[in-house]
Amino acid sequence: MKTQSCVEVKNEWGIVAARQAGRTLSKEIGFGTVDQARITTAISELARNIYLYADEGQILLEAVEKPFKMGIKKGITIISKDVGPGISDIRQVMMDGYTTSSGLGAGLPGVRRLMDEFEIESIVGEGTTISATKWLR
Repeated sequence: MKTQSCVEVKNEWGIVAARQAGRTLSKEIGFGTVDQARITTAISELARNIYLYADEGQILLEAVEKPFKMGIKKGITIISKDVGPGISDIRQVMMDGYTTSSGLGAGLPGVRRLMDEFEIESIVGEGTTISATKWLR
């Protein structure tokens, strides 16, 4: 996998830049407007979490491919990495409706639903890494 884009998220402009980079890359890969919107929404949620809860972080965007019975499958992987407090109870934050802010509580569960693959790793006191992939249909 080759990183196509890496956006530092330190403020709200980082969220905007990550969204734009994701929309551009997803369009280049061939995603339609509905999936582009899903991808940029997922990026927005992940970047917003970095901004709200971590000291610093980044959104990495990668064009990915994998062998598939009818050829090669293309997609986009979003990797959210932060150096923050970490998540002590991943199960709890993955429950619909759970929120630690005044948001709607749709953040990480929403990202999981919008994307085809979703993985989360977190170490309390060190940070969190989330990987989410959307495959072109």
